[in-house]
Amino acid sequence: MSPDAASAVLDPQSLGAFRRVCDLAPLPALDDLSTPRARGVLADVDLLITGWGCPPLDADVLRAAPRLRAVVHTAGSVRGHVTDACWERGIEVSSAAAANALPVAEYTLAMILLTGKRVFERARDYRTTRTRGNWLRTPRSVGNHRRTVGILSASLIGRRVVELLRPHDIEVLLHDPFVSDEEAAALGVERVELPELFARCDTVSVHTPLLPTTRGLVGRPLIDAMPADAVLINTSRGAVVDQDALTDALRAGRIRAVLDVTDPEALPPDHPLWDCDNALITPHLAGSEGNEWRRLADLALAETTRWVSGAGFLHPVRRERLAFLA
Repeated sequence: MSPDAASAVLDPQSLGAFRRVCDLAPLPALDDLSTPRARGVLADVDLLITGWGCPPLDADVLRAAPRLRAVVHTAGSVRGHVTDACWERGIEVSSAAAANALPVAEYTLAMILLTGKRVFERARDYRTTRTRGNWLRTPRSVGNHRRTVGILSASLIGRRVVELLRPHDIEVLLHDPFVSDEEAAALGVERVELPELFARCDTVSVHTPLLPTTRGLVGRPLIDAMPADAVLINTSRGAVVDQDALTDALRAGRIRAVLDVTDPEALPPDHPLWDCDNALITPHLAGSEGNEWRRLADLALAETTRWVSGAGFLHPVRRERLAFLA
């Protein structure tokens, strides 16, 4: 992993815990697997602990690591470094995607509730006028009582959002072509087709991984079908949404948006989205940051402990599921 990722995720306490479970190679962490030092380390490695910035584990790297049998990733997606050569050797792979899903789901829940109450706009107006106004004339569109929220994709994060929404008086709809009506009922949601999700919901939260089939999935027809003043939340990938269509809808004042991701990241300084008061743009901060990195390290430690004891991974990544993962 990169030096920054290593210092962020693996603090001294976490490193000490790993050393009680296995023989940990000397620091610093490897960020270039082609150096003589890296090749010397790889020759004796049974398991790699990886993170953000890990180079691809291609055939050349694997030839230098004849004993390698497992990869424990301290972040979410393994697409950037776990290659076909890893799967062909039969290397076991684990990911901390489940741990990283929780802060994203918490961010999403917060934004659903705050936008339902129109907190951002009302706080801005309050700062300007410095008077409360007549609260008994609040429009009935404001609030979270029986609000309808749509979840686009029952991913790890999407399912955690559904779970966090359960205590609230909110109707939850779901679109995921791989989820049956029976499974949706077990989740406590109503499964609907994609156009219905956008047409019926006060808020739509996007949790679809960026794949060739999902690029631009949220296109102009779906955005145009959203009710007036509806909210689009995107914590997935910017390219899942047709950004030009979204920008047009926001500039027209039809809908609102919370965007933790854009295409590209960051937007050019002169992009019109920056000037949309009805868009809240955050710098891809929903995922694990700060003290939340400890959760990633803890999961990786638990997975390593299970693997060395022969119990196998609790959070394995399967090759056949890669087409559906971020």
